[in-house]
Amino acid sequence: MSRLRAAALTLGAAAALTLTATTAHAAPGDTQDVCNSQFTPSGWADVQWWNSYACGPGFNPNSRRIMQLTGYPIGTTVNVCSSALPPSGWVEVSAFYSSSCRYSVTPSFNNNSWQLKRIA
Repeated sequence: MSRLRAAALTLGAAAALTLTATTAHAAPGDTQDVCNSQFTPSGWADVQWWNSYACGPGFNPNSRRIMQLTGYPIGTTVNVCSSALPPSGWVEVSAFYSSSCRYSVTPSFNNNSWQLKRIA
């Protein structure tokens, strides 16, 4: 294995551990930038997509910002991308298009976002 590849694997493992440690102690509304190859953790929602060479080559959006929703009081509403299911205790109030939530390279003005409301 080349030194460059070994370094890349080490950095990738460190980034994964950082995400786990960071998301475990996040407050409501905290955000974290992740590559699309990582799952959205429980209690979090996607709020923005973009393309980053740091997450690999290509034209499709491959990076996203996720936001911690756990801990918000009942009745809170937030706007999120519809690229992942809403966390438990949240329901969709409305759907709309947002340019921040384009998770495909193919242009479309179809609804790709939700307004969610905390009910439990």
